[in-house]
Amino acid sequence: MTYALNLINHPLIQHKLSLMRDESTSTGSFRKLLREISQMLAYEATRDLPIELVTIRTPLVEMSAPKIRGKKLCLVSILRAGNGMLDGMLDVLPAARVGHVGLYRDPQTLQAVEYYFKVPDDISARLVIVVDPMLATGNSAVAALDKLKAAGASTIKFVCLLAAPEGVATLQAAHPDVQITTAALDQGLNDHGYILPGLGDAGDRMFGTK
Repeated sequence: MTYALNLINHPLIQHKLSLMRDESTSTGSFRKLLREISQMLAYEATRDLPIELVTIRTPLVEMSAPKIRGKKLCLVSILRAGNGMLDGMLDVLPAARVGHVGLYRDPQTLQAVEYYFKVPDDISARLVIVVDPMLATGNSAVAALDKLKAAGASTIKFVCLLAAPEGVATLQAAHPDVQITTAALDQGLNDHGYILPGLGDAGDRMFGTK
């Protein structure tokens, strides 16, 4: 099995991720840690944004200074757990537009079922960064990317907290042009499609619903 993957092994991210994995971590702490890691993943996912030199004046002198050029950004959250990453990403990228894709996984088939879709009208002119904490089977991610491309998105990145090899392979097979950035590539999936060792259900732990 071969796939392209941007795996972030920064010590701060790995430390915070270990705290998130711990079943004794409270809901409030889980949300805070997810936001903090998302800020750092936003930094890594945008590392290759193009820059250009523009003329500015400091309080002392005129200079050529680097600024980001090219497409504007759109962050797309896969509901509901994606919203936990969205907050941290917006801390770093406050000018980005925001879209939402509502999907839930059918517990029997493990296939994604859509219930909501809303993105900016000019999404075709933007770099789209899709966020979801877990890339497990990959079915929800593929469904979201299918929908985004149908809406006109052409430049897309996918950012997640944890990934399973099965999910990475599924996403790359369906959308080989989409870069995946993640903090961990875990062992694999159990019989219910959950990532092992994982951290449980990210949405439930984030919102305290289970």
